[in-house]
Amino acid sequence: MALKNYQYNTILREYDNRRLQNQYELKKRKEEVYAKIPELTLIDEEIINGSIQSAKLSLSGNETALNHLKERNETLSLKKQELLRKAGYPNHYLTMWYTCPDCMDTGYIENEKCHCFKQAIVDILYHQSNVRDSVQYENFSIFSYDYYADDYYDETTKLTPLENIKRVVTETKKFINQFDTSYQNLLIYGNTGVGKTFLTNCIAKELMDHAHTVIYLTSFQLFEILEKYKFNSAEDMDDIRNQFDYILDCDLLIIDDIGTEMNNTFINSQLYQCINERHLRQNSTVISTNLSFDQLKTNYSERIFSRISSNYLLLKIVGDDIRLQKLLKKHSKS
Repeated sequence: MALKNYQYNTILREYDNRRLQNQYELKKRKEEVYAKIPELTLIDEEIINGSIQSAKLSLSGNETALNHLKERNETLSLKKQELLRKAGYPNHYLTMWYTCPDCMDTGYIENEKCHCFKQAIVDILYHQSNVRDSVQYENFSIFSYDYYADDYYDETTKLTPLENIKRVVTETKKFINQFDTSYQNLLIYGNTGVGKTFLTNCIAKELMDHAHTVIYLTSFQLFEILEKYKFNSAEDMDDIRNQFDYILDCDLLIIDDIGTEMNNTFINSQLYQCINERHLRQNSTVISTNLSFDQLKTNYSERIFSRISSNYLLLKIVGDDIRLQKLLKKHSKS
């Protein structure tokens, strides 16, 4: 799954920019702190002098003096931290802050690509910058239960919309927390506007934040890639092959809005191949759809329905259209 040189260089430039930006921000923090706490400069000078003396003592073999000097440097370091704390700064304020602490913004851990590098490849291949933007304002930290009613019971779930969405959120968080230890897939279904895509973005952000590669595709995007791969019909087949490989190999594949595509025999066969191959590899998939469970059974092949019904946790979201609720609320205020 090799990248073209320009794609690879684009990612490397981003890592260079990250390191330069982190170094610049550290320099600004140091200038700020040292201007506010001049005593830190004197402590630093003592620590530097102590380190030079330690090196000399190590060569001479004077262990007693060396241990004494080490204790003195440790005392100075603690004093430095105390001055920072009293001034309202955290202990790590004068250390480098990395975008990815695992690889320290190099893209590699030893000789292996870091998870952040793999996600950068995914982002380039699938042009997923829009997903990166979406998860910043569609995530669990701002998830709201306010749009789910608690004054009636849904016939299919036997719960109020509020009770049901709390159950669904609990299950999705369990899916996330057990992602590394328990293979599972999710089918999130329900009417238009009840929060299915929002919830898939919540899942995507949590897993990307915890070092997993996530690919988010609408059903149209997925089947366009599968069609080009199947019929070798793209101008740049290298990219399509890479996309196809990553669709099968990524830690989590999210397929949004299944059922909105033009369904036919080809779509059925390609969808089955995709979800079945990921199942065989034990790579998790999350599917969202506006179709009911019965409509899924009618619209797709028996093999697809069997695979989903037996290997996916079914999570139905019920309630009123949230987008419409927000629109009505906005008009009522104006």
